[in-house]
Amino acid sequence: MADRQELRLADVGPDVLRPLSQTENKAVLALLKDAGRQHQAIADLLASDTPLKAFVTAALTLSPYLRDVTALDPAILVDAMQEPLVPLLEELVKTARTAWRGETGGTVPEAELMTRLRRTKRKLAYVVAMADLARQFDARDTTRWLSQMADACVAATIDHLLAQAHESGKVTLVDVDNPSAKSGLIVLGMGKLGAHELNYSSDIDLVVFFDPAAGILKNPEDATETFGRMMRRLVRILQERTGDGYVFRTDLRLRPDPGSTPLAVPVEAALIYYEGRGQNWERAAYIKARPVAGDLEAGAGFLRELTPFVFRKYLDYAAIADIHSIKRQIHAHKGHGAIAIKGHNVKLGRGGIREIEFFAQTQQLIAGGRMPALRVSGTEAALAELAKANWIDEPTMRELTVCYWFLRDVEHRIQMVHDEQTHVLPTSESELRRIALMCGFAETTAFAHELETMLRTVEKRYARLFEQEEKLSAGTGNLVFTGQKDDPDTLKTLKALGFERPADISRVIRTWHYGRYRATQSAEARERLTELTPQLLKSFGEGKRADEALLRFDTFIAGLPAGIQLFSLLGNNPALLDLIVNIMSAAPRLADIIAARPHVFDGMLDPGLMVELPTRDYLAQRLQSFLTGARHYEEILDRLRIFAAEQRFLIGIRLLTGSIGGALAGRAFTDLAGLVISAALEAVCTEMEAAHGQFPGGRVVLAGMGKLGSFELTAGSDVDLILLYDHDDGYLESSGPKPLDATRYFTRLTQRLIAALSAPTAEGVLYEVDMRLRPSGNKGPVATRLRAFEKYQKEEAWTWEHMALSRARLICGDPDLMADAERIIAEVLGQARDKARIAADVAEMRGLIEKEKPPRDIWDFKLIPGGLIDIEFIAQYLALIAPGHGIEARTNGLSTAEALQAMGADLLDPNDLELCLKTLGLLTDLSQVTRLCIDGAFDPATVPAGLLDLICRAGDAPDIKALEAELKHRTKAVRKAFSRIVEA
Repeated sequence: MADRQELRLADVGPDVLRPLSQTENKAVLALLKDAGRQHQAIADLLASDTPLKAFVTAALTLSPYLRDVTALDPAILVDAMQEPLVPLLEELVKTARTAWRGETGGTVPEAELMTRLRRTKRKLAYVVAMADLARQFDARDTTRWLSQMADACVAATIDHLLAQAHESGKVTLVDVDNPSAKSGLIVLGMGKLGAHELNYSSDIDLVVFFDPAAGILKNPEDATETFGRMMRRLVRILQERTGDGYVFRTDLRLRPDPGSTPLAVPVEAALIYYEGRGQNWERAAYIKARPVAGDLEAGAGFLRELTPFVFRKYLDYAAIADIHSIKRQIHAHKGHGAIAIKGHNVKLGRGGIREIEFFAQTQQLIAGGRMPALRVSGTEAALAELAKANWIDEPTMRELTVCYWFLRDVEHRIQMVHDEQTHVLPTSESELRRIALMCGFAETTAFAHELETMLRTVEKRYARLFEQEEKLSAGTGNLVFTGQKDDPDTLKTLKALGFERPADISRVIRTWHYGRYRATQSAEARERLTELTPQLLKSFGEGKRADEALLRFDTFIAGLPAGIQLFSLLGNNPALLDLIVNIMSAAPRLADIIAARPHVFDGMLDPGLMVELPTRDYLAQRLQSFLTGARHYEEILDRLRIFAAEQRFLIGIRLLTGSIGGALAGRAFTDLAGLVISAALEAVCTEMEAAHGQFPGGRVVLAGMGKLGSFELTAGSDVDLILLYDHDDGYLESSGPKPLDATRYFTRLTQRLIAALSAPTAEGVLYEVDMRLRPSGNKGPVATRLRAFEKYQKEEAWTWEHMALSRARLICGDPDLMADAERIIAEVLGQARDKARIAADVAEMRGLIEKEKPPRDIWDFKLIPGGLIDIEFIAQYLALIAPGHGIEARTNGLSTAEALQAMGADLLDPNDLELCLKTLGLLTDLSQVTRLCIDGAFDPATVPAGLLDLICRAGDAPDIKALEAELKHRTKAVRKAFSRIVEA
């Protein structure tokens, strides 16, 4: 296609449109003949035999509205044929935008403004329609130009009203030539106007606010009356029908509580309303909101303040059901229950435009709080961003985008016929053929087939998202829980579903329905749970010990502060219902977490959860996005707690479902801890500098020890840390308003970090912190200067401290200081040692642990002889003796398995190495699952049946007895290997 600036209607190709009938064609030719007497260009057109002549006659036969406009003002057709389209439209938009200005300054009379706007808008709509039918424009161009004209008309009218108010002394403008600037009058375009998606006959939805503090009013107490009167005039100027028609029908009913509020609402009152009483449909509406007129800067600021209302940090899952209920209400109207071509509503009917818009908007509401990229107003842009975020797949995005613009084209053709605000296809064959021809089809059958394909595609995609409500079949039996007594048929149904104590289950469900828990006190919550109950019973009944699992779910519900959100979530997401059944059946610890903090479920709507690995980059990207906008220290720490709790939960869900194994879970838990601790340290340092300034040359690093150092954290692990610091010599204290000496400064910083990580808040605890591995243990200072750390490690540390040092990993802090610390650790671990003394020390340490902390039973994976400690001690022993064998093996930053692999080839018997690695893998998988699912000891006799299944799956054993036998065999062999290796 040629440069869009050079596009002309004359460039129309052959056979773009076919005329409707010879009768109407003759009428159009007669009209053009009359017009040709006034305009030579039209006479020349009639005398030609060109594609343009065929197109114009066809267009005017198909659209009586375009024919009427041509008869009224043939000059519009001349301009449309002769002028380049884009510059012509740009000039029309500019003309509308400045229509309020008088020729010699000041404002034009209101009647003159109304005439100018109507004629300019009529001409633009005509030119756009002709370019649209000629395929010079597509639906994207059409909606954009119509939206730009609406912007211009609204902005010109607002400027006119403000300028006239200034002339009459009602207001004092900051800039008379630019009346809206700094006026505090905010006009937001909503819906299709806000998204630049207007159609030919759209209403324009506006919401108007004003800021009394802008200071333009002589008497601020008159603000509501003054601006309200302006808005009544705005509506009249734009929508009153005159001899020139109308500009745009204008709707102000999207303002807060329109039944009891003025047409223009104070900003502060609006923000209070949205914060306390805003509805979910209003949240959806504001996705597309944008400033279109008035004080654009103030409008942008207002929308920024409204962002937390629209895109919530936690998802209110009830919003999904709430918005879907609007769609159900629309479907309830006659004619919208099924797909038909004749008489079908392409906007509100099944498979229509509204379903595509809802498809995008509901998912924007779900994820927009966490993913700012989704906060776009256009439907096509929203679908594209959802695909980029892996929230929907590429085929879905492409299909819905094609369907959206096809349906918008059809909608435009319907409205082009008579310039009517309708979205309903004709019911007669002849009128349906008119629409088919306008859409470029040769006959109705092909058009109907293509349209039905599009509608069914949309319906299918929409249904997958919202309408997967699998119900128990009618043949299953009764499920009645009203009244005081059990329904006999209901008890039979429960028995058939897999429950051993149907009377107990019936009593529990009656408790839900009577609203005896906080979560079921509201009528809406009970309604949601009632709808969910059949599928809940079916899902729980399919598992082992169904009664036990459902009673645990009952305990979960009893502890919830509210239930609507969760019940709506489960009702709209059958896969998550299955998952929560799994959690209740196997993982009481996770059940307790979601009972205490339901928002951890937010991330479970991410369709990529089970396919995307929780790598460091994956977690870092989400943490950065989640912290965006956090300004204050306490807010940062709260967000870190929320993020860590949610991501620990989601890593656990991956482990629970088997999408990742124990080793990968350990690395993910550790990466998460490292990122969160790093962010906490950064926040603490910033807060410390604000209170006490910087210490000259001050630098800190954190060393992760134990499982944090070796990437082996579990869901319930605490974190072992050492804080190292250094500073320039010769300075006595820090530079801030409350200066501290070096020791107190870095001690205070460390104490703040410990509090930031482990102090309980409303959002819980980040991590319990253990600093006993620092030099001198609990007796030493909590912060250690690097030179003191070096001296201690080289001159005073015991063997067990060097064993611990072999797992140390610098996780965050000053890069240069990290390099210095790594060098010191390498020098300490690189020393050749007396192998016999090291072996004796290691054996002695293992003996002391076994004496002071004997294992409970074979399921105490850490402490049992031949368990995790034995294998970890073997790796640490090898790290200390390797330099004496001339082996340079750095174990820092490696997992225990990686450390064994790094040194085992040279220092271990191959059979012992394989034994240790396989047993370590088994114990890691088992310990990760048990620490995830329960607090405390694992006892096969008392844990949930589902957990036994998980443990057997993790251990690749057919049952718990076989797994126990395998554990005894493996750990007994490892203990023998340990004794051989350390020569004890």
